[in-house]
Amino acid sequence: MSVERVGVVVHQGRPEAVVAAGVVRDWCAREGIPCTDIDVWRDDERRRGGREEADVAGNPDLIVTLGGDGTFLRGARIAAKNDGAVLGIDLGRVGFLTEVPAKDVVRALDAVHRGRAAVEERMTLTMRASRVLEVPKDIDALMGYGRRPMLPPPHVDPDADAAAEDWGVALDVTALNDVVVEKLARDRQVSLGVYIGGRLLASYSADAVIMATPTGSTAYSFAAGGPVVSPRMDAVLFTPVAAHMTFDRTVIAAADEPIAVRVLPHSGQGAVTIDGQLRGVLDAGDWVGVYASPHRLRVIRLGPHDFYGRLRTRLRLTDAPATAADGASAPLFRPDGPVPHDLAHLHLTPADRDEADGAPPGGGRVPPGSRP
Repeated sequence: MSVERVGVVVHQGRPEAVVAAGVVRDWCAREGIPCTDIDVWRDDERRRGGREEADVAGNPDLIVTLGGDGTFLRGARIAAKNDGAVLGIDLGRVGFLTEVPAKDVVRALDAVHRGRAAVEERMTLTMRASRVLEVPKDIDALMGYGRRPMLPPPHVDPDADAAAEDWGVALDVTALNDVVVEKLARDRQVSLGVYIGGRLLASYSADAVIMATPTGSTAYSFAAGGPVVSPRMDAVLFTPVAAHMTFDRTVIAAADEPIAVRVLPHSGQGAVTIDGQLRGVLDAGDWVGVYASPHRLRVIRLGPHDFYGRLRTRLRLTDAPATAADGASAPLFRPDGPVPHDLAHLHLTPADRDEADGAPPGGGRVPPGSRP
């Protein structure tokens, strides 16, 4: 892709992110490409929804985020509104979304601008609700949302079929990680009827329920005991949090199976968070429906995404003590020869990543007939 306009999202609390942002602006100046800071937090200005933020910034076709996964999510919600792509510069600690080290910012921008970078698409979620979501002013004042101003409640989606009777209000929402309905009061759980594909799964009394994408499987859902799912998949994960019932496991639904959550009559209020941001409060009788969005997020990659290598590294996975006598396992299990035709459809980590993964050149592969 040839870059026409750049939007920059910076984690202002990290000096290295501020420095790297200067490098991005200098590159844009050299290339004659307009560059705008977006999602900037100021005390005298409210935060804007993703569609409005994109419009104000001139609808950048490339958004560069400098920080960790939280900063990447800030950029993703904006990029998804105008089919922009996101390039994540990695300045975080345990991130799965960002990729490019700060020292490689210029190389990454050159690769994108000259069409040498890959574009990976990720599934996102959107939602309908029984009514337009609202955040009470006293909640805003009470929470102050900690380190950041709160985002406004989502607007009605202008592109959706607003006249669909009984199907609720279509909201202008794009979630890359998850949509969560959680208890608002610490001393009162939220009671919810959960429906998958229109059929009641169960009524839950829990701290929260999570509807996550495969990308979000390594975020809140994972912390709540959910499985790790390849981000190359399309699926919706339903994970209850601290459920007061025997069945508290994750259910993985197909991407075309919507998940609806209805607040039961004697429940406490529920808060709706989208990618970690509080966006509305539900009362008894309210409901939200979460489903795969027709819009996908375009993520810039400088090479094939080594998700499982990153999983091992970022979560600091260690081998079982009982395997110590066998020595270290090879980082890759793949013969050197050409891939047989019956395996040609499989996705394999490319050999050119061996050295980056710490294996010696030409090493780390397992010859035919050898044990893994």
